[in-house]
Amino acid sequence: MPELPEVEVTRRALQPHVLGQTVTQCIVRQGQLRYPVAPELASLGGQSIVAVQRRGKYLILEFSSGALIVHLGMTGTLRYFTAMRPPQRHDHVDFLFSSGALLRYHDPRRFGALLWITRHEENMTTPFWEIHPCFTPLGVEPFDAMFDGDFLYRRTRGLQCAIKPLLLQGKLVVGAGNIYACESLFQAGIDPRRGAGRIGRERYGRLASAVRTVLGQAIEAGGSSLRDFVDASGNTGYFQLQHQVYGRTGQSCVRCGGPIRHMRQGQRSTWFCPDCQR
Repeated sequence: MPELPEVEVTRRALQPHVLGQTVTQCIVRQGQLRYPVAPELASLGGQSIVAVQRRGKYLILEFSSGALIVHLGMTGTLRYFTAMRPPQRHDHVDFLFSSGALLRYHDPRRFGALLWITRHEENMTTPFWEIHPCFTPLGVEPFDAMFDGDFLYRRTRGLQCAIKPLLLQGKLVVGAGNIYACESLFQAGIDPRRGAGRIGRERYGRLASAVRTVLGQAIEAGGSSLRDFVDASGNTGYFQLQHQVYGRTGQSCVRCGGPIRHMRQGQRSTWFCPDCQR
């Protein structure tokens, strides 16, 4: 599933191409994704994209009348083409621009979502689209100044759950999906099974730093392309070549040389080094 780095890579690839572009028509070939495709897309003709933003794993395309909120699900991609081309299987939604260019949503498994929120009066601290219910449970952004060891320490006092599943919930910090939680916990030297309330302030400082570092490295590497992910130009990511624990069952730890261990936490796979992570 595309996580924060893959969505941010898509945002960066799209922004220079679609910002300021005027939509002439939206073609919906498949109206049922995870949720029904927003009917408001039919009235986008004549409107221009005024901002391309991201919150967690959601991509936001702002228009004068509102915002399109895109979740890529497990296999969704947004591709930009400079000219019209015939649709292929699983090409569900097209945005045609007055320049002749095309923005196409492709999703074989149809677990993604194209949602809409109408623009309303904004305040100075949050964009108008943040009131959409999909953003309510989200934690802080990993590159926000308030995300640090003190924040994690304060928010985890008294919690008995293991730190890895807590990171995956996204209620503390967004973006630490399965790949990036495994890699961050390894960098910080924290056992993924350790109770969140039993981790000290100093170790949480290392974890906050590791989360930012791992996500930043993944973004610069174009994300992780394990199966279907490509960016808006069709390029695959290569952060999977830098994985130090994820998917490396039985291989040697890059630090101590011991074998990387695999286990299940809840319904998710976890990889870690039992010697380096305590």
